[in-house]
Amino acid sequence: MARALLKFIRVSPIKSRLIAREVQGMNAEEAMAALEFTPNKAAKIISKVIASAVANSGSEAEDCVITSCRVDNGPVLKRFRPRARGMASGIRKPTAHILVIVEGK
Repeated sequence: MARALLKFIRVSPIKSRLIAREVQGMNAEEAMAALEFTPNKAAKIISKVIASAVANSGSEAEDCVITSCRVDNGPVLKRFRPRARGMASGIRKPTAHILVIVEGK
């Protein structure tokens, strides 16, 4: 069992979880191939984390299965947008922590 953790990445955790649920339980090689053609910012990031977890395991990608792919909330960067009459509205820029655990067959 090997794991890879990417912290404080500037991607929405809600959107990333949709991708993480798709690859959970898949073969690592198939998951990386599927994520390569997924038009999503989170797909590229999760693919790199899977590759890192496979490298940490010391085995080949075709021999590994993704047992867990978890996306947790990170801290939120708070920014503001100027509005009319000298007011301001808040902008929330969420961050995420991505954890991938792979296990050899």
